[in-house]
Amino acid sequence: MKTKIIVGVTVIIVLSTFIALRQFSANAKTESEEKIMNTERKMIRAPELEGGTGWLNTDRPIYIKNLKGKIVLLDFWTYCCINCMHVIPDLKKLEAKYPNELVVIGVHSAKFLNEKDSDNIRQAILRYGIEHPVVNDSEFRIWRSYGVRAWPTLVLINPDGYVSGAVSGEGHYELLDKIISALIDEFSKQGKIDRIPLKLALEKNKVSESILSFPGKIITNGLTGSNGRLFISDSNNNRIIITDLDGNVKDIIGSGSEGIQDGTFKSAQFNKPQGMSLVGNKLYIADTENHLIREADLNAKTVKTIAGTGKQARGYGSGGNALKTPLSSPWDLVSIGNKIYIAMAGVHQVWVLDNNSVRPYAGSGREGRLDGKLMESELAQPSGITTDGNKLYVADSEVSSIRSIDLDEKDGKVETIVGLDLFEFGDIDGKGREVRLQHPLGVLFHDGKLYVADTYNHKIKIVNPKDKTSQTFLGTGKSGKNDGNNPSFYEPSGLAIAGNRLFIADTNNHSIRIADLKTKTVSTLILKGLEDKTGIESGLSAKVVTLPPRKLKANVKGNLVLDVKFPPSYGLTEGAPLQYEIEPCKESLIIAESDQRKTIENPKFPINIPFKVSNSSEECKIKISLLMNYCNKIKGTCTVEFVKLQIPIQIEKNEGDSRLMIEYKITPKS
Repeated sequence: MKTKIIVGVTVIIVLSTFIALRQFSANAKTESEEKIMNTERKMIRAPELEGGTGWLNTDRPIYIKNLKGKIVLLDFWTYCCINCMHVIPDLKKLEAKYPNELVVIGVHSAKFLNEKDSDNIRQAILRYGIEHPVVNDSEFRIWRSYGVRAWPTLVLINPDGYVSGAVSGEGHYELLDKIISALIDEFSKQGKIDRIPLKLALEKNKVSESILSFPGKIITNGLTGSNGRLFISDSNNNRIIITDLDGNVKDIIGSGSEGIQDGTFKSAQFNKPQGMSLVGNKLYIADTENHLIREADLNAKTVKTIAGTGKQARGYGSGGNALKTPLSSPWDLVSIGNKIYIAMAGVHQVWVLDNNSVRPYAGSGREGRLDGKLMESELAQPSGITTDGNKLYVADSEVSSIRSIDLDEKDGKVETIVGLDLFEFGDIDGKGREVRLQHPLGVLFHDGKLYVADTYNHKIKIVNPKDKTSQTFLGTGKSGKNDGNNPSFYEPSGLAIAGNRLFIADTNNHSIRIADLKTKTVSTLILKGLEDKTGIESGLSAKVVTLPPRKLKANVKGNLVLDVKFPPSYGLTEGAPLQYEIEPCKESLIIAESDQRKTIENPKFPINIPFKVSNSSEECKIKISLLMNYCNKIKGTCTVEFVKLQIPIQIEKNEGDSRLMIEYKITPKS
């Protein structure tokens, strides 16, 4: 759990009334819960949500005074924090269980400078699938008004606008569920519950999709030329993509659906996979949000679980049978002989998987930067791991440091190479303790040096483990996506080398970048032959187009009218089929399965597709993939076009259309 102490007179005044009720234990008895709900809430009215520098997932600021009748749960978080990540599934479960009574509001109070930027918070919202309002509390004004001291902290506010209690840390779902249920019962009897859903403007409906989605890690098979292979963790698409070194897709591991299933490459499921390690024909995968280690057999094309239970470990644990021991957010892997060393971010340790057993190897489990004997040392969210064969090297993200770990388990030690402490970060090249990184997530040993993905500085740096120096290798220090001799990146997280080329998982750019180690020239890898998530095999990258939002009336039957407009002298290629696939809005906009995907041999526009609209009022996004062939009938030249249309939809109960006109205009390349 992260801790941040802010000292000030105003904070002390607030705390004098708030601290008495700010913590309720997960072991609290019913009598204590009743006291929190019925008595202590009268002690303090919830401070207003004022002082934020931006709002996300909503088109306007939200105030406590306007949420009368709602139970409000404030989540004070920062997106680097592993404990905060662990809270998100609990919040989603609560939101699903109490969709009309509960409003969750994220209060993002940044630890790192990079996290103060609303655009960067938006990327975290998209990455973690957050669908509740988030306020950017970059100046800690809301944090101070509530007397918060730790990430994450959850504050519960009752329908009258009074604080019912607060708790810090993770793992409090059962307690929160119990309190929320009791509050609903109590205030329902008084006729004070407002069950009208809150209208939101979700960030996911404002962005275009890309072929990769937040790729986290990348490795090679160590070969060059035609036999060289890249293994890419396409993390938010829940799959591993295998390509050659030029981006030609050779195989895909995983169906792309979030889940926890073993089986064939096509049927297996992952949940935000990150680091990998290749040993012979076996690819080992850190299945991060499933809290598992998976093994992919590249010959048999099968996936099986080799460590973890699928449940997150609570506490540090002592290890045991690999399939009976719970893990906590394994983030990266490296293999040495028969052993797999795991950067276990969730418990601030490095673990080792040896045959059928798994156990802690380094780190006491306390979060910090303490050098010393293996199990007496302290790590802080290790998120990248590599080796030179004699030592392990770790990107210790929360202390913005690079650490070394001896492979001599009897007398081994943990040592800091560069970096200083939990709240000491920045962007300073130099030596030893004077070096400042900002939340590095990736590290790779090559030719006597460590290549470091200095993630929140948007840079690649080179650290010399012998003289403990660090210098910038690539990147401007500002987020961007420029190729060439002055390249920019956006929160890069993973690194791999083949020959003279450095491959970079440029996470927030949804791209793999390639840097020439000699010239430092950077290009973007083009993936070729990748089957799009729609299932339409085109061999092309889709052109993504977001069309203006539309309103549909709830509880009606209607038609989606798909039309393509051509410029003069252009038209569909005679005899060429057209393919389309529609991803409707789940249960809101319903299209018969037989109409969702079709190949039309002699297409004519417009195409009419019937649909039904549910009785719910909400915002969603419909997606249409279209693969067609058209020609210039004068010149005789023809073109294949693969386009993905995205249309934000607002379903209204009292207004809107029953006809959804979708028009796409062809713009031929000159």
